[in-house]
Amino acid sequence: MGAFGAIPAVFGAAYGCDRLSRMESTAVTEPTWKKYLTDYNEGLGLVYERFVLNDFLLALKGRYGFANVLEAPLFGMAGVSGINSVALARIRTPVTLVDDNQERLAGVARIWDELGLPVDLVHATDWSALPFADNTFEFAWNWAAIWHLPDPAALLRELVRVSNKLVFVAVPNPVQVGYQVRKHIVEPEFVREIDERWTDIRRIRIHLEALDVKIIEQGVLDTPPWPDTVMPAAQLLQKIGIRSRKLDSKFTGEGWRWSTMDYYLGRDPSLHPRVMKYAWIERLRIPWRVKQVWSHHRWVLGWKGR
Repeated sequence: MGAFGAIPAVFGAAYGCDRLSRMESTAVTEPTWKKYLTDYNEGLGLVYERFVLNDFLLALKGRYGFANVLEAPLFGMAGVSGINSVALARIRTPVTLVDDNQERLAGVARIWDELGLPVDLVHATDWSALPFADNTFEFAWNWAAIWHLPDPAALLRELVRVSNKLVFVAVPNPVQVGYQVRKHIVEPEFVREIDERWTDIRRIRIHLEALDVKIIEQGVLDTPPWPDTVMPAAQLLQKIGIRSRKLDSKFTGEGWRWSTMDYYLGRDPSLHPRVMKYAWIERLRIPWRVKQVWSHHRWVLGWKGR
């Protein structure tokens, strides 16, 4: 299927890859993360993001052989909370996850129990003082959460402090087309919910390097054929003035289910190849600086100086 043939199909994706997991809608409703503690239907875009992240983390594990993992905070990606590090746990890498919400932690504990995987879940009350000793973890990381924190620089300091080897940070990519569409056309109000300065990967590099961290790799990740507007298809179409029952019915209902948990639990073993057929841009051997105009995330990997 060509690029333009793929675009309409993926408009049913849940583009909420970076929406604050603790955010409440403007109506009096429960936070969106509560829904996904039991509803595992995340959308094609989000499942794609998880699969490419899984492959990336496993590749890092192969290159650097880190023995244990800290993910803090565990939120940042939308959908089911707390499953970003599952691929590493499945190859018997000890995983520690940190959150500041006890209710969400309880839900994540149940999810990992359902997966049959060990995990150490820790409640933090202060992101500037993680409850771990210095040099505890060989791989300390975060996926697209720091722009939601009151003091992102403090979290970076803590990730460096508790690491004895590697620090990995990914942020939403403000250069890519979908981000700009979201910011200026379909949802300009979202910038009130985040600290947009922390989408600047150079800012993160400067902070890490000031902490005696050597940047050893950098690049982009999450580059499907569709733009990252962080909005479900039906809502996006309404925002841009398209109302079509045919389109709406195409991307809703029982036949339109995309669930990473179903794949992990063995209920949908064909999900990975169905989703990864869209990874042709991801796999292009072109410079990442060229690819970043379409990639949804930027990242840096640092080695802690000792």
